[in-house]
Amino acid sequence: MHNSKTAGIIIIGNEILSGKVRDINSYYLLCELRTLGVEVQRISVIPDDIEIIGSEVKAFSGRYDYVFTSGGVGPTHDDVTMAGIARGFGVRLVSHDEIRKILYSRYKDLINNSVLKMTEVPEGSNIDYHENMRFPVISFKNVIIFPGIPEYMQNKFALIREKFRTSVFHLKRLYLNCHESSIAEILNGVVEKYKNVSFGSYPILGKPDFMVIITAETKSEELLNKAIDELIQKLPAGFLVRVE
Repeated sequence: MHNSKTAGIIIIGNEILSGKVRDINSYYLLCELRTLGVEVQRISVIPDDIEIIGSEVKAFSGRYDYVFTSGGVGPTHDDVTMAGIARGFGVRLVSHDEIRKILYSRYKDLINNSVLKMTEVPEGSNIDYHENMRFPVISFKNVIIFPGIPEYMQNKFALIREKFRTSVFHLKRLYLNCHESSIAEILNGVVEKYKNVSFGSYPILGKPDFMVIITAETKSEELLNKAIDELIQKLPAGFLVRVE
């Protein structure tokens, strides 16, 4: 779509790939970024492997405006996201002075080598820190690095979300009381004509008043209205239930 910022999401963790933990972070980021006008183009789920992390993050970084990673950030043996990103971009893993000060202030006499591991970031990283954060948001180039614990990730994103705001998407939904096959040819013709509008068609089961939802979305409200009006005009009488 025109004028869109693009993003890729990388979920990191053996626990996701093995089914021990359900991924909810990608869904949260998808919803938030869409509201902000950012178009997510790919989600990848990868293991806690330094080489794979480095390769995937480097590829995403060159392909999208923003890359959001979740997982593999912490003091334990399987927290290798920082090392992976450093490896992928060919930079050193270094101790960040400001993060070190934050951790010493928080842990005081309880500081140890495992805690200090969390000061290590790819050389050239930036941090975004607010007083009500337990730990800063770390970014490297266009890669924003989040922890895997959903509460931590969501709290951090909420504090920096406005940095990613761009022109919004305009969305309309058509509720139809017919089978999808009955309107497929009509819809396909409108889709072909309005290439800058993203259409979706979703059969719905178990609803008494509608059987299909058609969505249309674009950053031009004028174009959206034009496309929707044309689609409605071409629908057979009695098919349209409502428009939202």
